[in-house]
Amino acid sequence: MLSEIRTGVITSSDGGVNPGRSDKQGALVITQGHGDYTEASVRQNLFAAQAINTAPVIYTTAAGTGGPLIWNGSTSKNVNIIGASISISVVSTVAGSVGLTGNVGQVSAPGSTTAIDSVRNLYLGGSAPAATAYRVGTPTNAGDFFIPLFEISTGALTVSFGFPNFIDVNGILTIPPGSWCALAGSATLTTLQARMSLVWEEIPI
Repeated sequence: MLSEIRTGVITSSDGGVNPGRSDKQGALVITQGHGDYTEASVRQNLFAAQAINTAPVIYTTAAGTGGPLIWNGSTSKNVNIIGASISISVVSTVAGSVGLTGNVGQVSAPGSTTAIDSVRNLYLGGSAPAATAYRVGTPTNAGDFFIPLFEISTGALTVSFGFPNFIDVNGILTIPPGSWCALAGSATLTTLQARMSLVWEEIPI
């Protein structure tokens, strides 16, 4: 069967069957019908957890890791990180950054956990996530990588920090079953107090 695409705008109605559309150079034209994460949200697979954290530890320290800490204890879902946010209320006396970390080998729940401040399905009224969110916890293995996202300076809150409060990481990090991820510091960020969140999609394996 010969496949053809048509140059220019195609007018149609619901139920119509149409060829693909090209521009005047013959390139296939694709338009986005919804937001980037509408499909995941409508299917109730998009979640957010928020933690109020004080003095986030360095990512290589297991004890007290998190802000939030997400453990994938599911056997049927991958956790895919969409974005992270931070809102500072008390500045750090140590300069550094907040970013993503994680590790494997977490077959059971982390120890010494503190309850998450909030976790929600981003389809309002949707089901709870398969993964478990904590404010902080102690994983079996400390983080073995670090992706910095937010620069943390020692300047006063009245000084502009110059970064966005939310960063879209566009699904670069996947946490398979028996693994965890968290927001943590590049150093132990002494005295820092901040609301931090992670947004993730749960994808059936």
